[in-house]
Amino acid sequence: MSFWDRVWRGNSAQFEFDSGSAATNSIELTKRHPVVSLSKQGAATGNLRVNLSWRMRTSDIGGPKRNSLMRHPFSMFKPDVVQAHTQSMVNVDLDLGCLYELKDGSKGVVQPLGSFFGALNEAPYVKLSGDDRFGSASGETIYVNLDHRDSIKRLLVFVYIYDQTPAFDRTHAHVTLYPSNGPRIEISLDERAPQARSCAVVSIENVKGDFVVRREVRFVYGFQAELDRLYGWGLQWGRGYKTVTGR
Repeated sequence: MSFWDRVWRGNSAQFEFDSGSAATNSIELTKRHPVVSLSKQGAATGNLRVNLSWRMRTSDIGGPKRNSLMRHPFSMFKPDVVQAHTQSMVNVDLDLGCLYELKDGSKGVVQPLGSFFGALNEAPYVKLSGDDRFGSASGETIYVNLDHRDSIKRLLVFVYIYDQTPAFDRTHAHVTLYPSNGPRIEISLDERAPQARSCAVVSIENVKGDFVVRREVRFVYGFQAELDRLYGWGLQWGRGYKTVTGR
């Protein structure tokens, strides 16, 4: 949401969940309104696209100082992303992953680490498009084939920080769900969580045929094994590595 959108909309933004936000065609899941049903909006079919995007905040990478604004007053009107890329960028590598459990009892993970990229038209019906290591505009995307929804019991979408990167509170990270029908669903990871390495972002659960999306945003100081224990997945974890290409 842009600055001017916030100015014009004012306090009405808090009702975005209830209205579906005709202006932006989006639903923001918050602590106050954490749940939405894909089934009730006719979106529990086709491919559900789950996208992670991030970038460094200008203030965290030495954005324009007061003296520089005096010398170059028009720089304040440059978009944040443009200003950020004129600075020496801090390396950021957030990874998107998904724990899955199917109705037949099979469980696993889809993530760049270990090259577990999944499959869309066969089990687990969850596929990661690739590994974005630089925070590009496209980010990282996971696809869920909801035409096989009867085979899916629950999913947990999570984000973790790879080695030698800043904490979550220094990134402007968003996870956005794009259903086959209806508004997109947005979750911001902007809470302060110093030293946290992983975050359970959103769960998707098949509740008697109703696909329910729930905001989690639970930060932990470990990695996938800690998220596993928190949500009771029961997988065995070992140290993993990325391939050179991330594919």
